[in-house]
Amino acid sequence: MGSVKRIGIAAKGATIAAIALGLTACGGGGGGGIGGTGDPPSSGNKGSWTPGVFMPSGTFAAQCVNPRSGIDPQTGAPYRDISGARSDENNWVRSWMNELYLWYDEVPDLDPTFNTSTVDYFRRLLAPRDRYSFALPTDEYLQAQQAGVQIDYGIQWVLFEAQPPREMRVAHVDPGTDAYAAGIRRGDALLFVDDTDFVLANDRASVDALNAALFAPEEGQTHSFVFRARDSGATRPATLQAARIAYDPVPTVTVIGRPAGKTGYILFNDHNAVAEKRLIDAIAYLDAEGVTSLVLDLRYNGGGFLYIASQLAYMIAGPAQTSGRVFERLAFNDKYPPTVNPIDNSPLQPIPFFDVSTEGTNLPTLELDRVYVLTGANTCSASESIINGLRGIGVEVIQIGATTCGKPYGFFPTDNCGTTYLAVQFKGENDAGFGEYDFGFGPAGSTDASAELPGCPVADDFEHELGDPLEARLAAALAHHEGSGCPSAAAQAPVGSAKAALPSSIDEGSMPRSPLRENRILDWP
Repeated sequence: MGSVKRIGIAAKGATIAAIALGLTACGGGGGGGIGGTGDPPSSGNKGSWTPGVFMPSGTFAAQCVNPRSGIDPQTGAPYRDISGARSDENNWVRSWMNELYLWYDEVPDLDPTFNTSTVDYFRRLLAPRDRYSFALPTDEYLQAQQAGVQIDYGIQWVLFEAQPPREMRVAHVDPGTDAYAAGIRRGDALLFVDDTDFVLANDRASVDALNAALFAPEEGQTHSFVFRARDSGATRPATLQAARIAYDPVPTVTVIGRPAGKTGYILFNDHNAVAEKRLIDAIAYLDAEGVTSLVLDLRYNGGGFLYIASQLAYMIAGPAQTSGRVFERLAFNDKYPPTVNPIDNSPLQPIPFFDVSTEGTNLPTLELDRVYVLTGANTCSASESIINGLRGIGVEVIQIGATTCGKPYGFFPTDNCGTTYLAVQFKGENDAGFGEYDFGFGPAGSTDASAELPGCPVADDFEHELGDPLEARLAAALAHHEGSGCPSAAAQAPVGSAKAALPSSIDEGSMPRSPLRENRILDWP
């Protein structure tokens, strides 16, 4: 295996807190970048700020207000940090953005002596069109991406209304968590948190308390919840402790016997490092069972490692359809020729369909020329790359559900002084040269998508568990595969939700989650 290079696509908003703390009251509001040589950083301020003049970002790299000591877990070598000023950290961000940001010519040139945090300075540089770039502490980034670990309750939520009367439902509960043991299930509606009325509370203190308990709990904190059960309508109290949760990225793999043959179903929620073996085992199982069709449930998959997406696409399509083909090409800003990777000035290679694991073993395959994908507005980034990559080699992708989020952009996550910055640096395209899905992929008849795919618009179904053949989206995929076409007049409001139907698009709600679960990162074997 060669050296690891990481690429990612960011989430909406600038920080975890910015996107996660979404409730409101009514009426209320690897290195230092280009120029780094591996030599120890120089110290001291590099002169006064001159608008329009940019020194190489390496000039300011690793000069930190709070320098780290010890061993860098990413390199195995001592940290290169030395003592520096806030202006050094800001100057690094300013130069790095000018070098590598896709929309560098839309960045305001702000004084780097601006007396604020460097993350705030970074946010002020983002282009108005940028819905994706963000920054966060490097240790949080590494923990979440390598192990899939984050501090919460094991519940994935869907928020349909952030203002009173609010509505938020359970989308998925990870087995093995306290929430699952307490009987909390998909479709349950949240009513109270620590005796605060989740639905109607409207004062600032209550809203802040709800946001803190739901979306920013500290490890070990205990909070009380009251739910309305999906199945009975009865209230269900639960006391839950926030813990380090290692989410199962592939919680459900089943074989569904149908008149047309065996259909495999995979619920795939995260492209994290743990997912590689889980997906390999899933495909091997389905292959051994002799499935002749596949339903891939990506409705809540925000993305992650792009090599996982490439591997899965290969395992679906097989060697004959992928040999010599490109999974994804990267296009950087216009400062660089299309043959050069500006991160390290190496030749820019397209991402292939990976046919081996990171351990070097051959991957199992299904060798299908058609796949059904279940999608929604929370299907993002690397998940969209699976769709686009397969379409680029002629595999028929039939989409059941709602329009995906639309994130064809990516980045190399870059650490400086203990913060990892994820700013848009490239756009991805498939083997056929297509990458224009800024507004997502939508099933036939969608009015809000960049690219329309064959399939059916079907609302999410909170009355059934994911993987249940009676669940609306899975049922529609099975029926379509058997020649029944699309459901007549598919409901435009989520089944089991009080949310009213929208006239031209399916209302998916939003998943208040970390942007680390909505990105694209590449390990390049």
